Amino acid sequence: MFGRNQIMRLSSWVYQIVRWELGGIFIYSGAAKLLAPQIFAVLIEAYGLVPDMLLMPVALILPALEVVAGVGLLLDIRGSLTVIAGLLLLFIAILGYGIRMGLDVDCGCFGSEEPEAEAFHGLRLALYRDMVMLAAVIFLYGWRRYRCAQPRKTIPSADKGLTRVDQKIIDEY
Repeated sequence: MFGRNQIMRLSSWVYQIVRWELGGIFIYSGAAKLLAPQIFAVLIEAYGLVPDMLLMPVALILPALEVVAGVGLLLDIRGSLTVIAGLLLLFIAILGYGIRMGLDVDCGCFGSEEPEAEAFHGLRLALYRDMVMLAAVIFLYGWRRYRCAQPRKTIPSADKGLTRVDQKIIDEY
């Protein structure tokens, strides 16, 4: 059976993996959209929620925010998880709107190379995926609260090294 220390070590690893995966997803998603902002602007326009004059600014700012928040989550910087939670809530609201209105559009979640865009317009699938990611965000918040772990206040410098959680995992091995 597992002892308390082994369970705590395992939960620390789960926390790290979930944080890195979620950060990586947001970096990939934002970068894919930044590579083709015109295509992303067309996808945004299909929802009919953004005025034409704001399409390109939104098509550039939203993915840039995803990338910055994703990098921040990888580095465990304070505020990045909150930004990701806010983005996910926004995406869930927009997807819910699209489903309710019966829109037959691509969700635009991963830019023009999205696999579900080729197979079918999967707003429901994208909604479920975002809900799973929101559950991961809730897990990360819960873990931080339970373990009293605090993210970094700023970007780490080379001499500061790893987060307290990263260093603890390394020290345990």
